[in-house]
Amino acid sequence: MDVHVTTSTVRGTARAPPSKSYTHRALLAAGYSDGATVRSPLVSADTKATARAVTAFGGAVEPEAGTETAVDDTEALIPDDAGALAVDGFGGRPAVPEDVIDCANSGTTMRLVTAAAALADGTTVLTGDGSLRSRPQGPLLEALGDLGVRAESTRGNGQAPLVVSGPLAGGEVAIPGDVSSQYVTALLMAGAVTDEGVEIDLTTPLKSAPYVDITLELLADFGIEATPVDDGGDALDGAAGAAGFVVEGGQSYAPEGGSYTVPGDFSSISYLVAAGAVAAEPGEPVRIEGAVPSAQGDSAIVEIAERMGADIEWDREAGVITVRRSELSGVEVDVGDTPDLLPTIAALGAVADGDTRITNCEHVRYKETDRVAAMAEELEKMGAETTEERDALTIHGSESDLRGASVDGRADHRIVMSLAVAALVADGTTTIRGGEHVDVSFPNFFDAMADLGMAIERDGASE
Repeated sequence: MDVHVTTSTVRGTARAPPSKSYTHRALLAAGYSDGATVRSPLVSADTKATARAVTAFGGAVEPEAGTETAVDDTEALIPDDAGALAVDGFGGRPAVPEDVIDCANSGTTMRLVTAAAALADGTTVLTGDGSLRSRPQGPLLEALGDLGVRAESTRGNGQAPLVVSGPLAGGEVAIPGDVSSQYVTALLMAGAVTDEGVEIDLTTPLKSAPYVDITLELLADFGIEATPVDDGGDALDGAAGAAGFVVEGGQSYAPEGGSYTVPGDFSSISYLVAAGAVAAEPGEPVRIEGAVPSAQGDSAIVEIAERMGADIEWDREAGVITVRRSELSGVEVDVGDTPDLLPTIAALGAVADGDTRITNCEHVRYKETDRVAAMAEELEKMGAETTEERDALTIHGSESDLRGASVDGRADHRIVMSLAVAALVADGTTTIRGGEHVDVSFPNFFDAMADLGMAIERDGASE
């Protein structure tokens, strides 16, 4: 789907969608349980993939009221407006799937489910679309192999399709921390229901530590104890600086009261914050509801926007962010722990005065697409000046003059939404190819932006 965005201002109130990261983990945690309800989930293409995997392992996922179709195969869908999902879990012992598990475009699903598959007493095959089949899974496969599980790439290149044969008993394993924090999350979630538990030693410093903090927070809410430790084996308060992690075996997943509520998603909030900072109508702020504090590292977007000069307020108790159009200035931002913010920051940098330098970002190249190169190349089509390095991206805002252009969303939801933000202030109309990919994390993004005042046409239909 092509989306055409014309220069426009925004104002009013939008609500953040639920967190994709929390929804993935909550659905799988509920699957590990004897049964639980996940409230306020994000129902998107990616999270449906995780729901299908839970079902493939012998569980079931359906709307709480039970009036819609359960996710019992790769074709059936959860309704997008499901307010709560009832999960019939598999009690920590996944069955061997009857068919290949298709993770579609969801890297989180593949990594978390690969470790879950290792618990099954038999063989599981996992695959995905072309993009997912190009993403690295090698370190996780090696770690599972070291724990006594057969875990292989069918092509021998560390990429899907994957073959995993269990069962996993537990043990001690070493894994790099600088490729994907999802490897750690996968092992922690599965390790809690093994017989022996799992001890993880990090061979390189952990990047994206806030995403592991999300996992630790959610595990605690499901009654699971997992502990980050330092070099001496002493417990730490959070994942940052951890040398490893310990999760005892034989634990049971069971959220208090039988349900878990998903918080709002700060990765998605970042686009609304950026839109308000660059294009809010003078005197008319943008209000963002659902911004409840949590372990999400991407809440750093509030501080980053403020550093750039945005007039922004966050009422943490009410969960409301208010942002007004402001004169922005370039800053330097390390995204080692917040890789998903790179596209948003790049879009802000194209509007700001001076240079915005995004550092520690090589791992951002291994997402749905190479997001460093994608933002550099697509913003340049719109008139931005950028300098791309292996581990850094600089946007020269003072040398940029954004204008409407035809750009490629790279089949990546975050690229699409960030380019839409830049299009708000580009002179003329910008056509973004692949607009449908926002379904991955923010399915009603363009509806929400149209309600705020974005001038938008989709497939020729004026909004």
